[in-house]
Amino acid sequence: MINQAVQAAMNEQIRHEFNSAHFYLSASGYFESIALSGFAQWMRLQSREEVVHALKLFDFLHDRGSRALLQAIDQPPHDFSSPLDAVTRALQNEQKVTGLIHDLYALAVREQDYPTQVLLQWFVTEQVEEEKSVSSIIEELKMVGDNASALLLLNHELGARPAADGRAAGTVGVVAHP
Repeated sequence: MINQAVQAAMNEQIRHEFNSAHFYLSASGYFESIALSGFAQWMRLQSREEVVHALKLFDFLHDRGSRALLQAIDQPPHDFSSPLDAVTRALQNEQKVTGLIHDLYALAVREQDYPTQVLLQWFVTEQVEEEKSVSSIIEELKMVGDNASALLLLNHELGARPAADGRAAGTVGVVAHP
């Protein structure tokens, strides 16, 4: 059975992962409202990934004989001043999650919880990828500036991102964790 402090921290992390999912879904709605469906799809896929992350932690707790206790999530922001603002806030969100993962990993080290450390190593690696991906979009948006044609090209590029599970971004269904 998992240590009670680690269990509580992992339940809190599940909450943060679901908060991230709602942030991305809210940003997707913003992009839909300004006719940038490629950005919207990219954000929706990010939302789905965050749910997968939450479920990975949820299942791990149960695999270890503990229980995932779901907590209330925060209302995400829904007003963004520009595409750059929305993506910059996405990066800030990812950086917050990275810090939380690092704190959770440090707790697992202190508690000598080796299985949790192994699981969290995946999350550490994943956060490097997440921050890099969002940072890249920010840099491209900065290059685009006020050029509407360039923004539409970036929108098209982001809309071409396939879902990790092969489904279209708008489809609904049960998401299996990897």
